[in-house]
Amino acid sequence: MRTAEPAGVEPILMLIGTPMDASGFVSLADRFPDRTVVTYDPRGIARSSKADPASASNPDVHVDDLRQVIDALGGGPVDVFASSGGAVNALALVAKHPDLVRTLVAHEPPAVRYVPDSAQALAATAHIQDVYRSAGFGTAMAKFIALISLKGEIPAEFPALPADPAMFGLPAEDDGTRDDALLGQNLIPTTHYTHDFDALRTAATRIVIAVGVESEGELPYRAGIAVAEQLGSKPVEFPSHHGGFLNGEFGQQGDPDGFAAVLREVLAR
Repeated sequence: MRTAEPAGVEPILMLIGTPMDASGFVSLADRFPDRTVVTYDPRGIARSSKADPASASNPDVHVDDLRQVIDALGGGPVDVFASSGGAVNALALVAKHPDLVRTLVAHEPPAVRYVPDSAQALAATAHIQDVYRSAGFGTAMAKFIALISLKGEIPAEFPALPADPAMFGLPAEDDGTRDDALLGQNLIPTTHYTHDFDALRTAATRIVIAVGVESEGELPYRAGIAVAEQLGSKPVEFPSHHGGFLNGEFGQQGDPDGFAAVLREVLAR
């Protein structure tokens, strides 16, 4: 946690992801020197351990962890910027504990159950986990990258499409591990989660769905659009792509200055 001065002018700003840990939000946090910013490592990721590293972590478990973090910070309400799987977890948090969050900005939540081609999307993610279990990280991650890079509807034949790990600099060999934070712990619980839109629509929390202008047509973008439709709102476009707030973290370059400017504007509304 980094505490800004003067403290208490605005609520704490939490930056959360899954499977991204706190290290992915360093650049974005640096662009809010006037806010108290809190990041954390989700269960089973980076510095956060769990008894069975290969076990799944569903959004409801993440919700309880987030509740405990917010309680430890004084009980909220806090502002939340949540990205990817973290946005799914944050939506679940607001559905269960709307009193804890003042404003939620949910950036490209991969809620694939709600896209028009949900049957193909759910089947594709289930296929990727099957590949992970049978062939390991490199082959499954190549399939995952192929999936999230697709523009438009997921073809029914996606499971049969080839994906070469070497094309993405990934190992083809199976090292035998099955505890990857994305493929082993969070992929299916996150993408297949059933959201309580009735609770979200009536929550006192202000919910803003965000999408990246460069992500148009990709599955997380389309899922964000679908979630906004369920909420009866319009998504806000942010600069760059799914990782638009990154400044070289994990080898990805977004537009952190432009991203932070839009986030600041949205939070101030």
